Amino acid sequence: MPDGRSPIPTSVFRNRTLRVKIIDGCGMTCTFCHNEGTPVVADNKRVTDGFVPRGASGRVSIYIGTNGARFLPATILPDAAFAASLRLLRDALDLDELHLTGGEPTLHPRLAEVVRVGVEAGMRVGVTSNGERGAAVLEGCTRAGLDRVNFSIFGTAPDELAQVQNSRFADVRRSERKISALKASIATAERAGLRANANIVVPNYSHARRVRRLLDEYSPSLSVRLLNSLDDGSESVTAVEQILADLGAVAVAHHVTAGVSGSRTAYELPSGRTIWFKQIRSVRLPETCAGCRFNNGADCQEGFYGVRLYRDAEGGHQVGVCLQRMDLCIPVEEFVRHDLCREVLALRDAEYRQLSAARPL
Repeated sequence: MPDGRSPIPTSVFRNRTLRVKIIDGCGMTCTFCHNEGTPVVADNKRVTDGFVPRGASGRVSIYIGTNGARFLPATILPDAAFAASLRLLRDALDLDELHLTGGEPTLHPRLAEVVRVGVEAGMRVGVTSNGERGAAVLEGCTRAGLDRVNFSIFGTAPDELAQVQNSRFADVRRSERKISALKASIATAERAGLRANANIVVPNYSHARRVRRLLDEYSPSLSVRLLNSLDDGSESVTAVEQILADLGAVAVAHHVTAGVSGSRTAYELPSGRTIWFKQIRSVRLPETCAGCRFNNGADCQEGFYGVRLYRDAEGGHQVGVCLQRMDLCIPVEEFVRHDLCREVLALRDAEYRQLSAARPL
């Protein structure tokens, strides 16, 4: 993150993105996964007294023990109800972008249809994927109108992948299959003409070697972004900063999205390549977050990152505003009439004016 002593050019954008959790299933077991704030369905189908953050699947949902989640997520259907929910939120929040998450979206049996519903709602559609079935589905998604894919990349070799996974990935054959699937997905995206990014989560500095190898393997074909791990707090941020310093990277541009906590800084490597550091700003909803028990420098790990849409196990669509406060989720029809919706809009407009006036030229 720029330190303020040497200002770099800053671009400010209004947040107009909706994140949608379209499926809960995933073949990975990442140790830092927030699972979009929801319980892991496979481990909670029979739970009757509160949801558990981890179970036999080996997957985790790091905030479940404290975030007050009240529903199990269900797979989004590309039906009239989903289309109506998108239109309601698009009009209420002036949205123009839809980002599909999971679980692992390429495991969705009707992913191209979900993409098409978003495109027909007048939105650009992106997806975050670990590449499990990308080779099978990304070309069809491109024909349906998919705009870009962000690949979550965890390792170029089995030992690197195992470093951020549950012990199941000590099985070399399992790790090799996942890495091969990712490489095939990246090749498919390139062949289909999809814009592609590589997201690399860095929990701590012990991952420096993994980051270097990932950069060497993927930088030529993908735009690489380093992400701090929410569960590892300042240690993760410090690790990314040290890795960038080790690489001789120099900050050259800063992109801020008004109204949400996400921001990105572009760094130029000595080779001339660009690498991005995506991290969290301290952004809060002024009323909703004011009395929250997590609203302090240590416990609020994501801030207000934006609006998320879920389908619950009863078939309804729920809107959430915080991974650590899933008790704040409300039905989409209620949200668009709620003070919370107006608060989101007011924050975005106020931040845009403030940041635009203060940005370095």
